[in-house]
Amino acid sequence: MSEQEKGAACCRPIDHLIEGVQQFKERFYKQAPELMRNLVDKGQAPAVLLISCSDSRVDPTLLSGAGPGELFVVRNVANLVPPYSAADTRNSIGAASEYAVNHLHVDHVVVLGHAHCGGIKAMLDIADGKEPAGEMIGTWVSTALEAAKHYVHEDGSDRAVPVARLKEVPFLVERAAIRESLKNLATYPWVAAKLAAGKLKLHGWWFDLDTGDLWATSDDSDVLLPVT
Repeated sequence: MSEQEKGAACCRPIDHLIEGVQQFKERFYKQAPELMRNLVDKGQAPAVLLISCSDSRVDPTLLSGAGPGELFVVRNVANLVPPYSAADTRNSIGAASEYAVNHLHVDHVVVLGHAHCGGIKAMLDIADGKEPAGEMIGTWVSTALEAAKHYVHEDGSDRAVPVARLKEVPFLVERAAIRESLKNLATYPWVAAKLAAGKLKLHGWWFDLDTGDLWATSDDSDVLLPVT
C-alpha cells in the first residue's frame, strides 16, 4: 500500500465515526459510568418519542442536546407519518409509536421537520410531473401531497395553491406536512387513547437550516410559529 493509500485509509469517514464511539465510551463508561449503568440495569424511560427526517443535517439528539436515554427516535425521509391502517403492520412509525406509547409510556411525541427537505422537494417535483427518482421514494413522499392540499392555501381561499407556486415556497409545504403527520398520528389507536385520557401531548417542530431558529406548535394551536 502506498503512502497516499495509507493516508486515505486512515482518514475514511467511517474511522471518524469509530473514533466518536471511542470518545462516547470514554465519557459515559469511564469518566461517569453511573448513567449508562442505570440505563442498563433499570432500562430506558424516555419522556419523548421524536419522529424526525433522515436528513444528515438535522440530527435530533445533537440539535436538542439530549443525552443517553432521553429520546426514543425514529427517522424517515421527510419525517412523515402515514395514516393508521390495521392492514399495514410493516410500518416503522406504527411499531415505534406503539412501543413508545404503550410500553415506554412517553409523555410527548414530537414530529421534527426542517427547511430544505429533499423529500418534500421530491414530492413537489413528482406532483409537477417529474418521474420519481427511484422505486420507493415517490410512493412514500406522496403522503406529503395531502398536507399541501389540506393546509396550504392562497389568499385565504379554499383553493389549493398550484404546484408551481408551492415549489417557490417549499417551507410552507414542509410545515404543512408536519401538521398532516400530527393529524395522522392521532389516528393510531394507542395514540388516540392516550390523547383522550390526557396522558400524551403531540408537538410539531420545524427547524430553519438557514437561521437555526425553531418553529413549534402550541397547546392551543397546530400552527407552527417561531419559539427561538
